[in-house]
Amino acid sequence: MKIIVAGGGTGGHIYPAISVVQSLQKIDPTVEALFVGTPLGLESKIIPQAGYRLALIQSGKLNFSGQIVQKIKSILKIPVGLAQSLKILLKEKPDFVLGVGGYASAPLVFMAALIGKRTAIWEPNAHPGLANRILSYFVDKSYLVFGDATKYLKSKNNLVLGMPLRSEIEDYTANTVKKSIFTILCFGGSQGSVFLNDKISDFVLQNPEVASKLKVIHQTGSRDFKRMQEKYKNNTSVEIHEYIYEMPKYYNQADLLFCRGGASTLAEAAAFGVVPIVVPLPAADDHQQRNAEALVRENAGIMFLQTDFDSEQFKQQIAKLIQDKSVLNEMSGRLKQIVTKGAAGKIAQDILDTVHASQNK
Repeated sequence: MKIIVAGGGTGGHIYPAISVVQSLQKIDPTVEALFVGTPLGLESKIIPQAGYRLALIQSGKLNFSGQIVQKIKSILKIPVGLAQSLKILLKEKPDFVLGVGGYASAPLVFMAALIGKRTAIWEPNAHPGLANRILSYFVDKSYLVFGDATKYLKSKNNLVLGMPLRSEIEDYTANTVKKSIFTILCFGGSQGSVFLNDKISDFVLQNPEVASKLKVIHQTGSRDFKRMQEKYKNNTSVEIHEYIYEMPKYYNQADLLFCRGGASTLAEAAAFGVVPIVVPLPAADDHQQRNAEALVRENAGIMFLQTDFDSEQFKQQIAKLIQDKSVLNEMSGRLKQIVTKGAAGKIAQDILDTVHASQNK
């Protein structure tokens, strides 16, 4: 069997895709996989390092807010990307094509559906993006993390199977030793967040009476690392990192996560029961806000919108949770109930069953 996985851009698309392929190859070691991405995303680094083949096509973002020139440039790439996609499909002859979001997903999956290949999309967000909303009319099925997404997709079959977690996250054995000090992990995604960096550092430096009672583990991202080093000036409350490679180790140390609302980040937090304070990244479709709202409805997370972020309320929220950890523990328990373990394996098994059923017809 051969599968093509199309998409990427950020770790939130790439790592779940790798998890699905790894699960496929655990079930059937003969499965061959090709990833298709664009030169713009992190897949050009991550996929080869993971040992998989990668083909690149031209594609771009469509859902711009008011950026007409950028939208025109992206639209002009579409015919090129479709032609490149068809060439790859005719050469590779895949048994199944999975789109995981990101720029490369739309042209490759659309062309695969057009020529009659078995296709599916994976949608990590409660509110799907424009590309997947369009693709849902053409694919055989959609694999979903949030049930809320079914309202927006027109697939023949929607399966809510959860978030495929990285194996090092799902297989990690949590340390049950009681934490010695209240710990906040600040993680703005694989590329970091200048907004989160400023808010957490301002909080630490402007509120020494609260900061003295906690520890902050802060991943800044490469573009902001030196500025944050200078801003903290070796503040003893802060452990600063440009990038964290051993995420399970640091999730396990944390009581709170200060983060964006990416579906992968929230799922990983849920796996460890680390309550997230989410500041969704403002976007045209507000998908991160919808993800955070799904947790807030279950009283399993806290949300501040970036447009009206109130530093005093943020401080009061943290001080309240430090003072009364029973509230935090209750939220953590509800959060752990949300995560679905084994999602990558369930998606992999469904892909294999779909291919075998079509071959036996």
